Amino acid sequence: MSTATTLASADRPAAVQAIRSWKIPIILGALALLSFFIFALGSPASEVTFRLTQENAAIQLPDVVVSATVVGWVSSVILLLSAAYAAFLVSRYQHVPGWLIAVFAVFFIAAFLTWSVGSARSPSVALYGLLAGSFTLAFPLIFGSLSGVLCERSGVVNIAIEGQLLFGAFAAAVAGSLSGNAFVGLFAAAVAGVLVSLVLAVFSIKYIVNQVIVGVVLNVLVSGLTGFLFSTVLSADSAKWNSPPRLPSIRIPLLADIPIIGPILFDQSVIGYLMYVAVAAIYFGLFHTKWGLRTRAVGEHPKAADTLGVNVNRTRFYNVLLAGSVAGVGGAFFTLVSVSSFNRDMTSGQGYIALAALILGRWNPIGALFAALLFGFASNLQSVLSLLGTPVPNQFLAMLPYVVTIFAVAGVVGKSRAPAASGIPYIKG
Repeated sequence: MSTATTLASADRPAAVQAIRSWKIPIILGALALLSFFIFALGSPASEVTFRLTQENAAIQLPDVVVSATVVGWVSSVILLLSAAYAAFLVSRYQHVPGWLIAVFAVFFIAAFLTWSVGSARSPSVALYGLLAGSFTLAFPLIFGSLSGVLCERSGVVNIAIEGQLLFGAFAAAVAGSLSGNAFVGLFAAAVAGVLVSLVLAVFSIKYIVNQVIVGVVLNVLVSGLTGFLFSTVLSADSAKWNSPPRLPSIRIPLLADIPIIGPILFDQSVIGYLMYVAVAAIYFGLFHTKWGLRTRAVGEHPKAADTLGVNVNRTRFYNVLLAGSVAGVGGAFFTLVSVSSFNRDMTSGQGYIALAALILGRWNPIGALFAALLFGFASNLQSVLSLLGTPVPNQFLAMLPYVVTIFAVAGVVGKSRAPAASGIPYIKG
């Protein structure tokens, strides 16, 4: 190493001497080139209509009509410039800011959506419906990711979110059918989630069994148990066991008439409004209460928390049970809101996507909310594009939510750190 290089390294601030990671610029560059060759060079010569409001909405907004070619070229240029800027920042040992990734994502989605709709038989899409459906599909993901936040912030890895959602859906269907009351089904779903969490807590905290293994076993157990009961009991007399009533939708006057966001945010089912409460309560509780401070302490440094008089394992136990009730309510969405019956494995792996939303959201309730909305948008976009008859193969559309999951978690979120003691059992003394 030359003297000049040594002096330059010595003069560089310590924060700048970090190892450069070209992961984000490479991924952004690859996606930008993909956009250039497909969305720009291959753009259809058509105009795309985005409908912003329903025909019977109190406040009407005019449709937005854009050229697929113009959107494809403008978006691709912005994407290429964003990727180049990210590479420039990394070359100077600087961090790629989150706003740059967000801008990149918005323009890439806009280019993909315009190209897909523009290539369809009818180049028109109801944007309000796409957003509303995405928001609705994200509900179980949000509840599942909140469950993961509560567990991992206290030091327990919750792989059993899938089982909690599924058992919550099953209990809601059965209890709602027998009682004829959707709210009884909702309460039963929360209790079912607690039961799954109770097994997780006992084995992983008390008996110090590997938390990941316990979670996977619980998922398989719940899947097998509910599948067996569905085949032998629910299917035999579906009118009695598997016909729960739906939870009512509550429309808030005036607010529900706000264009685009009004019907999405203020014309929801009970579970939708419970989701708002859950996100706000868990965020406030974790970061602004004594309980939250203790929870984060046992998740980061349990020995120090124990020294200060916090009962580590009891705190973890209660948080895991609370997390189960939250996930159980999310499971009730499938049978009390989405469809009025239970089907075998109807959660379809959404508990694992909720885990991805948890990681993408950096173990923060607000971050998990927006990450879950991203995955909900990908899932709904798959359905909308299939109905429009776009040239995108159906196999790729089916993979879309999982492709987004892989890119978001492994590619562009940057370095995220889980709570230091997550997954590590605590043995006092």
